[in-house]
Amino acid sequence: MQMIEAIATCEEELRSAMLASDVEALEQMLADDMIFIDQLGIRRSRDDDIAAHRSGLLDLNSLDFRGDRIIRAHGELASVIVTADVAGTYDGAAFFGTFAYLRLWKQQDGRWQIILAQCTASPSSEL
Repeated sequence: MQMIEAIATCEEELRSAMLASDVEALEQMLADDMIFIDQLGIRRSRDDDIAAHRSGLLDLNSLDFRGDRIIRAHGELASVIVTADVAGTYDGAAFFGTFAYLRLWKQQDGRWQIILAQCTASPSSEL
């Protein structure tokens, strides 16, 4: 249970960092070799993700979890599946959507870090 509780805390810290565009916190949470596959199927690196926050290209106004968050331990890894309503601006254009996220966390360098993340656009009526 310790791992599950630790990852739940990490997920809340990630949410806060994303909403605040806290680049320093994101640099600690995202592994150097992290790959993020966005809702369009485009592969993004850790540097791409952080640069979007740093530059203001991505500015989140809200990120609200819907339904149950599923956290599972897999040896030294933990997976998280969560659905969220997300609103903000991207490149100056407002957006709102419901997205399903899958993240893999691994403990390295003395902290939990995301090594892989994926986002899928989801119908807003589904949890």
